[in-house]
Amino acid sequence: MGGNWCAHPCLMPLSWDNFRVVEFPAPLKETGSVSESLNFEHQLRLLPHQRGDIPHTESWYGIQEFVVITPGTNSEAVISESKCNLLLSSVSISLANSGCQIPMFVQIQQKWRRIYAGECHGPGVRTSFEMVQLRKVPSQYNHLSGLLDIFKSKIGCNLLPLPPVDIAIRFTYILQDWQQPIWPQQPPGLELHLAATWLHLTEGIVVDNDVYSDLDPLQAPHWSVRVRTSENPQCLLGDFVTEFFKLCCRKESVEDILGRGYAEEEGKEAADISSALSKLTEPVAAVPLPKLSVSSMVHSARKHIHRHRHIDESPLHIDILKSILLYLFPDAAVEKSSDSQSKMPTNSSKTSEEKLCDNLVLQLKSAPTDSLTYRLALGLCMVNYSYGGLPAVAHLWQEFVLELRYRWENNYLIYGLAGGPPDLRCCLLHQKLQMLNCCIERRRRRDEAPSGMGGSRQREHKASCGQGPSSAAATSSNQAKSWDSWSDSEDEFFECLSDQEDTESLRSERGPDSGKGKAEGRLHPYNDLTLLNSMEPLYVPVTQEPAPMTEDQLEEQSEVLAKLGTSAEGSHLRARMQSACLVSDMESFKAANPGCVLEDFVRWYSPRDYEEKYEVDEKGNKVLTGELSARMKIPGNMWAEAWEISRVTPARRQRRLFDDTKEAEKILHYLTMQKPGDLARHLLPCLLHAALLKLQQEESVEKIPSVEKNIQQAITQANLLLHSGSYDYKKLEDFINQLVVMETVITRARSLKDKFAVDKGEPGEATEELKKFVSSLLEEPEVVVTGAGQGLTGRIIHRLFLNAQRAALLVPGDDDLEPERKKAGESGKTSDFPSPAGREIILRTYVPRPAPYSKALPQRLFCVLMKEEFRLAGAFSSDTSFF
Repeated sequence: MGGNWCAHPCLMPLSWDNFRVVEFPAPLKETGSVSESLNFEHQLRLLPHQRGDIPHTESWYGIQEFVVITPGTNSEAVISESKCNLLLSSVSISLANSGCQIPMFVQIQQKWRRIYAGECHGPGVRTSFEMVQLRKVPSQYNHLSGLLDIFKSKIGCNLLPLPPVDIAIRFTYILQDWQQPIWPQQPPGLELHLAATWLHLTEGIVVDNDVYSDLDPLQAPHWSVRVRTSENPQCLLGDFVTEFFKLCCRKESVEDILGRGYAEEEGKEAADISSALSKLTEPVAAVPLPKLSVSSMVHSARKHIHRHRHIDESPLHIDILKSILLYLFPDAAVEKSSDSQSKMPTNSSKTSEEKLCDNLVLQLKSAPTDSLTYRLALGLCMVNYSYGGLPAVAHLWQEFVLELRYRWENNYLIYGLAGGPPDLRCCLLHQKLQMLNCCIERRRRRDEAPSGMGGSRQREHKASCGQGPSSAAATSSNQAKSWDSWSDSEDEFFECLSDQEDTESLRSERGPDSGKGKAEGRLHPYNDLTLLNSMEPLYVPVTQEPAPMTEDQLEEQSEVLAKLGTSAEGSHLRARMQSACLVSDMESFKAANPGCVLEDFVRWYSPRDYEEKYEVDEKGNKVLTGELSARMKIPGNMWAEAWEISRVTPARRQRRLFDDTKEAEKILHYLTMQKPGDLARHLLPCLLHAALLKLQQEESVEKIPSVEKNIQQAITQANLLLHSGSYDYKKLEDFINQLVVMETVITRARSLKDKFAVDKGEPGEATEELKKFVSSLLEEPEVVVTGAGQGLTGRIIHRLFLNAQRAALLVPGDDDLEPERKKAGESGKTSDFPSPAGREIILRTYVPRPAPYSKALPQRLFCVLMKEEFRLAGAFSSDTSFF
């Protein structure tokens, strides 16, 4: 039926209980009279889908608009005959008194039986709706002849000859075992329902009794097909994501999962590592230093763990663990010293698919598809589903962290991470791994740099191209490179210099006004400019790199700065904390340009804050002069204060703005303390990213419009869910269920295309017809088969049923019979179709009731015959003009 139902419920108290009255207006725009409703050409369907609490009255009685009275939610069913008669008589009286022409039904007997009886009053006509429901089909009524006898006896017509009875029949056949060896994977819970329909038959045309039947589905003039899926289909992608999502709610730590004995063993090895660190700092080492390195201690601890743990006791088998680690770190199979093998491969020209992947990374806040974080999410998901669950996840994660520590101690870059600072558009775990890679890269650069150049890089400021920060806002972003570098801690790291170099450096650091000295840390002259107080060229200094930060560090920094308040003292302290990088650059500038002043620094660092103009001197010549901008002259200006406290110190002698050693240890500690549940929450965006990407790839092959639309909606929904501060697990669970539904549709489409051989035939009208049929089967609830059993699609469906029947009965096909048996006339002939799962029959006629001279009115009987149900629903009309 077309249209949408809109129920209008209300409560009606009676003497012994409460009842619920629900009106179901007609979904069609126009509603005919009772006679027109009974004459409506009803589309037969077995077990039609109910919309909410709408009963099957629509199909059982062939009406569109009605009112249903049912017992309340906590009320007992109306079982006793006296109460049933009381309700029905009350309905009859109310309809007669009100003049209402809408059919009204009452639910009687047990609720699971779904028995609805009622009446409808019209001008000069009354229609009674009666129903019978049994568990088993009586043998005498298991065919059309018996049902016709019931119908004729019920209408009680004495006319001879009897008016013809219009018959409509629909048999439904279900195909569950799809025997087709070329399809390797059985679709999840997929059933094919074939409905063979005969419309407008008469009693004399068709024979159907307990001995013989003319109802051959191959001869049915109308075929229609629908596909049904089980309520909980087993889909691999959905199962993987669902099981991984369950980890997010786990609270156990790695120690709780792997056992305290293992943690104590690990703690003993950690003590050896700490002793190694202390021995490394002793003046004289008793043993060679390589044997006391942290990396050697870590690997000796790992060997000790594997030696004391039996292979069977490990959550992950050693071979599986090695293969997964090799998948995560493919550069482990080659020499790690090569930078090109340690960095993530880049491709300057990206395809449209790669751009789509990048867009998904931004929308879902996950990680690039070729990154280590993305592979880690896939690896943990596989381990969780197939190789041991939570213990295996904890085991793999611990080995992963040990590998990261090994790479940090041996200066091996981490494979699968883009260079540069952490990408704040990605998930936090990816940022942490990028930060660790930055630490390794800084350490390698410092170790490989020539003497005296460690701890700094040859960084040219943006202003070297003639453009610099034009405002304090741009400068403040640079000043935030290391807000905590103003700490008074003496834990500073300097490069080892010779005594002579140290003496010269100390001489140059006597104070901010130490005068001219030896220039250090020069990069190149800056735009042919000279110092204001001398004719010496202005040099761009070698400065320190800015300190990269992850989003949690930025949030922590913002909280600390906000707690300082808005007082003058708090503002001053906030400015000092943010000016660490500015002071460092000023000290480098002073070392590279002896005798410089603040104006020289501003000309290089922030050219817009130095205003130049031409003036006429005493001799009448135009002279170019300049001065600081107005904001630079404000008393208490941060730049002026920073210039006063900055010393003449080249970058190589300054305290490092970014302490890579300290930062790397903090990250490794952070990763070690992560629980599997925390890890799953970090990697959930990456896994959902992989799932959506896989669905997009498969949909692009199958080309299903509904799935394409649903994927776009899912991406938008995931963007909202994953960017929130904390995950809403209920909404995420619903979102994953949507992915399962889309996967089911794609799997069903692929299975149907294979079974109907859509892509195996030569291009032509036949192939296009099959494609259109399969596409309609996926988008529509029921599809008409063109040509019924004699058409192209019908012949394929027939063959599918025939193969299933032969497989079920173990009957060989004609091609499998021996030649001698073929000559003898034997064949593998068997029933082409199984017994119908359901039979629906509608009997209709016009007869005068209750007397032969009454007006001829429509009579209707709807019959449902199934394996465990026998139901008769009759609508019998009577003339009330003279009765």
